[in-house]
This record gives sequence, structure tokens and C-alpha cells, in this order.
Amino acid sequence: MTRTLEWKVNLTLSEGEGTTKARAVLDTGSGRLTGRGAARRSPTDADIPEIGDELAAARAMRDLSGQLMRAADRDLEAMGAGPPVAPGVPDTGWSPASG
Repeated sequence: MTRTLEWKVNLTLSEGEGTTKARAVLDTGSGRLTGRGAARRSPTDADIPEIGDELAAARAMRDLSGQLMRAADRDLEAMGAGPPVAPGVPDTGWSPASG
């Protein structure tokens, strides 16, 4: 079976008082997940907004990624597949893609 899906991620950044906040929303067409991240500039650091943007965005995407993995784990468990035997070793045939 061949299929093509398009999932969209909307990433919103806001900055105020030395803190950058990020909100990443994944829309799968049938559901949504929201990841959040923040970066706070130390008063001794140079004011370079791009760094705060990068850190907050990366943290929001990492949060979103974790939520997506937990959703996949729940779905696998619901179909009778248990958790991996050891961390990083899948026992369901759904091995991590490389490259």
C-alpha cells in the first residue's frame, strides 16, 4: 500500500523581557499536538534574538517529538505490542529509520 500524507507544523515565537517562548502545533488532519519551549537570556549574555529563537523553537519541537513518540507507543500497546525490551531496541518490527 502506498500513501502520501501531509502533516503541518506551525511554529510561533514570541519574545519579551529576556524570554523567548515557542509554540509548535502539529496538525495531522485528524488530530493536533502542541509542544512548548522557552529560552531565557542571562543578563550577562549579549542580546542576540536569533539564539533565543533557535533554543525556544528546538525545545518546542523536542516537546512535540516526545508527545508524538508517546502517542505512537500508546497506539502500539493498544494493538498488543509491548514496550521495547531495552531502551532503543524495538521489538515490534517498527525499527528506527536511518538516513
